[in-house]
Amino acid sequence: MTQAAHTYRYLRSSVLDDLHGRLGLETSGGATPFGEVTHPHFFEGMLTAPAAAAAGLLAVADVAAARYYQPRLPASLDPVVTANGDRLRFESFSGCGGVYARLDVLESGLDGGGIGHGTTNVDINVPLRDALGRLGPAEPLRLAVGTEALEVTTPDGPLVEKKVPLPGRWLRGFAETQVVAAGFDLRAELPAAEAVRFLRSLTAGSAGGARGTAGATQWVVPTGRLLRPTSRPVPGAVCLPGPQRLVALQRVLRHARALRVYGPPLTAGDSRPTSSAWEVELPDMRLTLTLSPDPARGFSGEGGVLDALASAGSEQDADLVAVLLAWEPRIDVAELAEQAGLSSQRVRAALTRLGTSGQVGYDTAEAAFFHRQLPYDAGRAESHNPRLRAARALVAVGAVRPQADGGALVHVEDHVQRVRRAGDGSLGCTCLWWAKYRGGRGPCKHVLAVGLAAESAASNDVKEMAAR
Repeated sequence: MTQAAHTYRYLRSSVLDDLHGRLGLETSGGATPFGEVTHPHFFEGMLTAPAAAAAGLLAVADVAAARYYQPRLPASLDPVVTANGDRLRFESFSGCGGVYARLDVLESGLDGGGIGHGTTNVDINVPLRDALGRLGPAEPLRLAVGTEALEVTTPDGPLVEKKVPLPGRWLRGFAETQVVAAGFDLRAELPAAEAVRFLRSLTAGSAGGARGTAGATQWVVPTGRLLRPTSRPVPGAVCLPGPQRLVALQRVLRHARALRVYGPPLTAGDSRPTSSAWEVELPDMRLTLTLSPDPARGFSGEGGVLDALASAGSEQDADLVAVLLAWEPRIDVAELAEQAGLSSQRVRAALTRLGTSGQVGYDTAEAAFFHRQLPYDAGRAESHNPRLRAARALVAVGAVRPQADGGALVHVEDHVQRVRRAGDGSLGCTCLWWAKYRGGRGPCKHVLAVGLAAESAASNDVKEMAAR
């Protein structure tokens, strides 16, 4: 597995001061509107729902430390925090790559100074987790994200460093999650009492399941303001791939006001598992867990970003759109298209590409992209994607032979794969990958190669016409 070492540097450990009711979350290096900052400061003020916020932070930390499939040693990634001017977002990914967690603390949940703009990592250590777990339900809590602006740092305080391996799949998982979530609709909404009952029944019913599988895939269907299990994916059903992977939601059940479930619309006759998002509404905040289609399947291999990465001109479009982003909590695609002078379709492709370097996420509750800035270069996800690399190699050696019916023959070593064009314009393939996933995990390398070859041919035609 491709990975790189990354070092988080904190001036000190994050700590909860029980005596004075102050939660200090220390930040590592991060991006801000003023460039890279060693220890950015994003907020200093009161939490309007301190107990709920503490539980939500613990849930995000739980996911960061967990491996739901084939559990091994705990993961050690510190959560990402993004300040969007009107909210704070805390994000994490599970060590197995199949669960994405995000706590959105909204403006109404933060009482005090202004909320900054930028992205960094925050230290959530074991002593802090223990302290947050002891926080009383009526205790006030003051939150400071980053070093206070007027605090003087002296050499007396030790520098806390955490060296952690960041697998390439962690970045690809962030990229794929925003593509997957952008295809979700709200499928069900449960009031507080039913939400608590349903979530408790799930984790209790799956507690005796296989430890290494995180529970079998289930389906649920909305009935009024209830969710009931169903043995098959009937119209309107939502996939619950591994109910044990929702265990982190147990942290916040006593504060829950509602449960909302998001998923893709089901195609008639399609029984394949799908991703889904489970959002618990809390006082002035939201906690969302997004699950991959199978406990054994991380988001990194979903292939949703491949078309955008392979699209001609998407790199230049992404560079232009990136300049226009300013840590917006809700990216208005139409407004961005007007500013960039691009079509909405090209802007969406550019946003998808920017997501591969962690610059864009997706909020299912608001059905909108948001801006953040993770410490990755824009080309890393593409360079580490084996299908895209293989497709470019096929085009480079002239392996693609277009056919009159709009399809193509792709010569691969000692055999040939046929790429066919369906009536709706979509492409399919005769390879084993396509037979297994039917496009459910993105295009195969042969379909990608045909698209790349067609774009290259069209570009050459334009250049020849211009030269005449």
